[in-house]
Amino acid sequence: MANATRPSTLHLPMEDESELLALRRARLDTWRELGIDPFGDAFPGTENCKQAVDNYVDERPVRIAGRLISKREMGKNVFAHILDETGKLQVYAQVQGLGDKFAFWKLLDIGDFIGGEGTLFTTKTGEKTVKLSDLRILSKSLRPIPSQWYGLSDVEQRYRQRYVDMIVSEDARKVLLKRSQIVKEVRRFFEERDFTEVETPMMQTIAGGAAARPFVTKHNALGIDLYMRIAPELYLKRLLVGGMTKVFEINRNFRNEGISRRHNPEFTMLEAYWAYADFTSMAQLVEDLITTVAQKVIGTLQVGGRAASEDGTVPALEPIDLTPPWPRTPYRELVKSVAGDDWFTITEAERRDRCAGKLGVEISSVMGDFEVTNQVFEKLVEAKTRNPLFVTHLPKELVPLAKQNSADPSVVDVFELIIAGQEVAPGYSELNNPVVQRQRLEEQAGEEKQNLDEDFLTALEYGMPPAGGIGIGIDRLVMTLTGAESIRDVILFPLLKPKI
Repeated sequence: MANATRPSTLHLPMEDESELLALRRARLDTWRELGIDPFGDAFPGTENCKQAVDNYVDERPVRIAGRLISKREMGKNVFAHILDETGKLQVYAQVQGLGDKFAFWKLLDIGDFIGGEGTLFTTKTGEKTVKLSDLRILSKSLRPIPSQWYGLSDVEQRYRQRYVDMIVSEDARKVLLKRSQIVKEVRRFFEERDFTEVETPMMQTIAGGAAARPFVTKHNALGIDLYMRIAPELYLKRLLVGGMTKVFEINRNFRNEGISRRHNPEFTMLEAYWAYADFTSMAQLVEDLITTVAQKVIGTLQVGGRAASEDGTVPALEPIDLTPPWPRTPYRELVKSVAGDDWFTITEAERRDRCAGKLGVEISSVMGDFEVTNQVFEKLVEAKTRNPLFVTHLPKELVPLAKQNSADPSVVDVFELIIAGQEVAPGYSELNNPVVQRQRLEEQAGEEKQNLDEDFLTALEYGMPPAGGIGIGIDRLVMTLTGAESIRDVILFPLLKPKI
């Protein structure tokens, strides 16, 4: 985000901050002495800043409200700007138009919410403006906001005080508003294709559907432990057993694991299942979804690029090209392209030696052989892929809930969509054989057989139709489409360690 590199004016010297806070609180008494409650009445019937500009007609009456973000007092004239979620709007006031209320400008601070009525006109510089005939204070700001130019330089402060970041950073506001638009268009996409939106439990007796460490909570009345959902997959598949054919859920998942640029313990996922489809159908669905959303929200299929910053601290970044069709390449071929054509024919010890030497890929002694190969894939293929790539036919050990390939049982019929160095969406031909599914889950559980979801396995024994399934990380999709560098930039209130 552009404002992140600018110096902050939020932290003032203690004596200056105390003086400003005292001055603003003193103005509360002045407003009340005038018989005005600075946290007073509602102000209904307003139009937002964008509507006022987009529906401009010379001298059209308007009623507007927003946060005061600038003011220039010039004797008996004042120019100011107000801000709302749609942008900013200039207002103009003069003594002749406001009468006694013109004196209010002396009591208004940057950050106050104001309301007004007036008529539209265009200034000599071409800016559409409201000439005020009425002015009210709607809510008093008791703390000074940072300069809009300098913003918040402390990145952690931006996340802790997102409300301040949104006031001063147009970049932050745009990204977070685009997130809402992206989610809306994702939902619209599935509804238009006759998928049914459903809700499945967020607290579960068994944490299933993915391999992750769950958050544990307690239900006091029942006296049992419950797990915050790590994935909705097993419940959505139960709905296929029950007769639904196209289902999707935009859900919150929780994983008690690390925090990084791409990971937050609480995150948003889309999962969708389509009876009688397979992973190739789901790949096309994902491609259509992302390109459709990009066109509708971003307005282009060239997304996520940026120019270099003027000070040179932020390098330029080439845009991601979402133009279809996207390539589909088997996992083994991609690994061989970076690790050598003989990678899968040499011994396990030779693979480890090659990682430590020629490839420069860090591995640990506790990794299994398939995990070593996957480490090569993640470091040398995934991390270096920018434009969309469907990686197909992964090893069965990596995806225990997917159907084995009929021609090569060592791999499963799946894809992973890689964009900008990260997995955005996996998709499967779903495993619907209850006998094989039990074997896979038992292998995954190891000695912890009590963690098997027996009800899910029972459901499969009633019969689940062949189906395709996908999962899309909504946070990562927003990062991809907006060019945000961290998952924290696309989450309104990311998890942070409390300040001591």
